[in-house]
Amino acid sequence: MTLAQHLAAYSEWRARVSGVVESFADWLVQNDLGDAQIDRRIAHLLDSLREDRLHVAFVAEFSRGKSELINAIFFAGYGSRILPSTAGRTTMCPTELIFDRSKDPSISLLPIESRESHAGVGEYRRFPAEWQTLPIDPDSAEAMQDALRHVSDVIRVAPEVARRLGFTVDGEDATAFRIDEEGKVEIPRWRHAIINFPHPLLQQGLVILDTPGLNAIGTEPELTLSLLPNAHAVLFILAADTGVTQSDLTVWREHIALPEGRRKGRLVVLNKIDGLWDELRSDEEIDAEIARQVADCAATLELPEEQVFPVSAQKALVAKINGDAELLERSRLSRLERALSEELIPAKQEIVRQAAESEFLDWRERTRSLLDSRLTGLREQLAELIELRGKNRNVVEYMMGKVRAEKEEFEGGLQRYYAVRSVLSQLSNNLFGHLGLDSLRLLSNSTREAMVNATFSATLSSAMKHFFEVARKNLAKSGGEVTEILSMMEAIHKKFAIEHGLKLGAPAGFSLARYEKDIDRLDRWCNTHVNTMFQLLTHEKNQLTQRFFEEVAVQVRKTFERANRDAESWLKAIMAPLEIQIREHRTQLKRRLESIKRIHQATDTLEERIDELTRIERGLVGQLDRLDRISGQFRETVRQTVGEPATG
Repeated sequence: MTLAQHLAAYSEWRARVSGVVESFADWLVQNDLGDAQIDRRIAHLLDSLREDRLHVAFVAEFSRGKSELINAIFFAGYGSRILPSTAGRTTMCPTELIFDRSKDPSISLLPIESRESHAGVGEYRRFPAEWQTLPIDPDSAEAMQDALRHVSDVIRVAPEVARRLGFTVDGEDATAFRIDEEGKVEIPRWRHAIINFPHPLLQQGLVILDTPGLNAIGTEPELTLSLLPNAHAVLFILAADTGVTQSDLTVWREHIALPEGRRKGRLVVLNKIDGLWDELRSDEEIDAEIARQVADCAATLELPEEQVFPVSAQKALVAKINGDAELLERSRLSRLERALSEELIPAKQEIVRQAAESEFLDWRERTRSLLDSRLTGLREQLAELIELRGKNRNVVEYMMGKVRAEKEEFEGGLQRYYAVRSVLSQLSNNLFGHLGLDSLRLLSNSTREAMVNATFSATLSSAMKHFFEVARKNLAKSGGEVTEILSMMEAIHKKFAIEHGLKLGAPAGFSLARYEKDIDRLDRWCNTHVNTMFQLLTHEKNQLTQRFFEEVAVQVRKTFERANRDAESWLKAIMAPLEIQIREHRTQLKRRLESIKRIHQATDTLEERIDELTRIERGLVGQLDRLDRISGQFRETVRQTVGEPATG
């Protein structure tokens, strides 16, 4: 299967999973089995499946053929180049290719001057008026080309303006920004570009991130702190005519290579192998030279050779447009496309599958528990009524008193439940006291004050280290509160199960490990890009302070925001099963008492009540069977491998 076919199959699989979830939601409503918490979670999962995206990032220094590679893989069907691809710099700013059905086909361009506001690109996404938007005609390749050339726009500014906008125009890193005879330098006109058009792959959820070179990566920290780490695959493009240069190695080591030897989702493309094609050499000699270059690249980047893909993007594009199968085979692009199809999509599917299965399993267990509780209560009523057959009025009165006493005992036991809610409220306040944004805001203010008042570089460095130390301590304290909440809920579950027969499983756990890893990652980035001896010695205090808060602290805040949202959802979820079971048990006791009262008062005959409850029992057993069938259908659907034919 091609990448397009794999992606289409993945999109169909998501649609099938959504269909089963929707049918489950409808069934819950029809049988009065839902609750507000489950309804919200089902809606959230359906939104996630509908808006699911597959992010592929292309990263390279200038003139490595990155835009041509994107054209060859994704846009050859247009019969022409879509992204500009000429000698020198073509993509001057980070560019996202995406499809949003709510917007017209267009290019949205964020002016480079927006950097002066000290807000990240992510912040600007919420303010469309700050972007310059140009319409595009997706039915015309020529019109598309003309529009997309704007991504390459540049402006010439004074060196001090370039520095203010974050460009290095002095020192060894300034080779791309030479001062011309008028005393100006050429810089990108745009900070970020978003291209929205209905390409079939983009319609199916693919998002392509085109990242131009070390300078763009270095001046937009959001790329390395958010966009690249969250990409499902990163293709790092080298050129066979240059090999691995020092700037290539810097991009790889600082921004792409994963820690601890992990390599999943990182592919290296050795482009322009057609430069090695030589009519004076045999095919075997050419293959040997390509193999040698692949081995050298793999050794330099500390990767297995299987993760380095030699290709000729330009020849592959020509071959696809002209229908030249022999040239396409020689370009070797098919192997790279297979790797994207066979590694990227299954890995993404597994992430979605695990999330969907985890959610559905919880809903199933909660629904089964509710049905079991109803069935148990109903059978208790039936047993009581059957026991009354042939008995006199005194026995009926005795039974009525027994159920009334049980109801009163349960109502008395609810005082413990209300006490638990009070304690949970206090523990939740403690949790958000450590995890909440108010605490982080205080930490940020004290850190900023320490950095502003610092008189030595060591004091600046210590303030940044202290920021991360306190952030970690706050997460650790929050973890302690989570453990205490979980222990308390486990105890109350056991107590209600033993004393009142409530069917309660173990309460759901919650881990802060993912946020701790995020903080560790941001700390490492800070220690290699901001809190270094070179940065401390070459940048003014105010400049360094501003950079720390604009680039690092803002990402820490986003991590804490995610932790807050997830903790709030967990706290709601952990109480829901107990609340549902308590509500259901009270209802069952009330119905049992009402049923015996009606028999005692001769408003119903005993046999009529037994017949009615027997019919309800059969209905509940049928609902349990239906739940099992829906669960089986969900498991079968969600566990299908992309590309397998759909079943019943």
